[in-house]
Amino acid sequence: MSHAASLLIVEDEPKIARLMTDYLTTHGFEVTTLGHGDEVIPWLEQHSPALVLLDIMLPGKDGLTLSREIRQQWPAIAIIMVTAKVEEVDRLLGLELGADDYICKPFSPREVVARVKAVLRRSQAAADAPAEVQNAPVVLNEDGWQALAHGQDLGLTAVEFQLLRVMMQAPGRIFSREQLMDHMYRDNRIVSERTVDSHIKKLRKKIHEALPELEIIRSVYGVGYKYQPEG
Repeated sequence: MSHAASLLIVEDEPKIARLMTDYLTTHGFEVTTLGHGDEVIPWLEQHSPALVLLDIMLPGKDGLTLSREIRQQWPAIAIIMVTAKVEEVDRLLGLELGADDYICKPFSPREVVARVKAVLRRSQAAADAPAEVQNAPVVLNEDGWQALAHGQDLGLTAVEFQLLRVMMQAPGRIFSREQLMDHMYRDNRIVSERTVDSHIKKLRKKIHEALPELEIIRSVYGVGYKYQPEG
């Protein structure tokens, strides 16, 4: 990760925006702040930040709508949702719409810096990952967060893409639900084993619709799941 990575903070509370800006600038980031949701897309059309810290409750266009639009138009930009809402469904919804992580208010500035660095490390690792799946039934486009089957975009959510990517990095390896959670959500605060099963079910359905003759995500009873492209 470059210490000069550019960040956009979208936060309508000036005190919070200023606090985050001060800490992130101190840690070497270039920071821009916006306070209104309607300003975000026009700004992104002129700039290319590495990451957006995006408050959910904003005047104008709300954070969840913006997250969806950013992921569709600029898939390489990392997104961290910032929310005062603690309901599990809201946090899951933010991640489903393409966010890479979330932070709940009130938070410490140190937590913000740590989350930003962690998300950018994961983004860089994904960009640097070797392309070892060119002949596989499903090919990952890391830059665009797409999974392609015979050139057809499977339309995966960010969570589904991360699940598939983890398993494809180790074909044949059985991942427990807990291991999959550890790879995707290091804080383990929002995801249950049942949630992992739900995401796997949706992922398998999308793959089956494109590749009905193959079962490449397999359940191992009582253990977990594995990616098995052959046999």
